[in-house]
Amino acid sequence: MNPPREPVFVYGTLRRGGSNHFRMDGAEFVSAGRISGKMYRIDWYPGLVLDEAGDDITGEVYSVDLEMLGNLDSFENVSAGDVEGSEYRRVRTTVTRADGETLSAWVWEWLGMVEEGQRIRDGDWLKEE
Repeated sequence: MNPPREPVFVYGTLRRGGSNHFRMDGAEFVSAGRISGKMYRIDWYPGLVLDEAGDDITGEVYSVDLEMLGNLDSFENVSAGDVEGSEYRRVRTTVTRADGETLSAWVWEWLGMVEEGQRIRDGDWLKEE
């Protein structure tokens, strides 16, 4: 029997070509995709604020097992059920895949302060990195 898997949308350093993509070893690539939001340069990494009226954010969808999902939560500084002191929270969002189909996937949303001058309006972190 196969262990349960969950879809995740990654938009920053976890994408192919990103500095932390090695953390996705063992994940199954599903599709390139886009979500709506506002992406900001936080430091050497981006933060995303979900916003239906925002920009098209470029990313990738992966299928991960529950152990990897937990490891990614730890990497993103997400505490289970606790946003106090966390940089991100993991929430569901709708992703439009490259083929135009949509699916629901987990994404890590930034909880900290943002500076509008650091907004990445084209929605593609890898063009910035």
